[in-house]
Amino acid sequence: MAERPWVNPQEVKDYSELPAVQDRSTARLEVDIARAEQYVITYTHNRFEKYEEVPAPVKTAVILLAEAYASHAHLMVKTGGGAFKSETFDDYAYTAGDSSFSELVDALDLAALLDDYVIAEPRNGVTLRMRKL
Repeated sequence: MAERPWVNPQEVKDYSELPAVQDRSTARLEVDIARAEQYVITYTHNRFEKYEEVPAPVKTAVILLAEAYASHAHLMVKTGGGAFKSETFDDYAYTAGDSSFSELVDALDLAALLDDYVIAEPRNGVTLRMRKL
């Protein structure tokens, strides 16, 4: 059985190029990793109990998602949790809205890494499998 956590904070820091993630405390990164692992478990309906070690694509997905959680948390603190940021420089002004976290997760394309490990859960005792003819 693959023991949790599947990733350690140093692996997330080593992967990330974002200073906000690299400077994040170990305790906070552990929470980000736990959230990322839970997301993967929920998405795949798979606790990876049959594996000695978590497969590399799953580990990669956890690292990417933990980095996204850490980065997003830093952004929320920096912007005060607000959705919009506005700045003016001389004759130039802009207003930027942060995208929702679900859009960020979609952009990570985790499905490509995780779809091979999804366990289909039966609905009302029936599992329907379709295939292309």
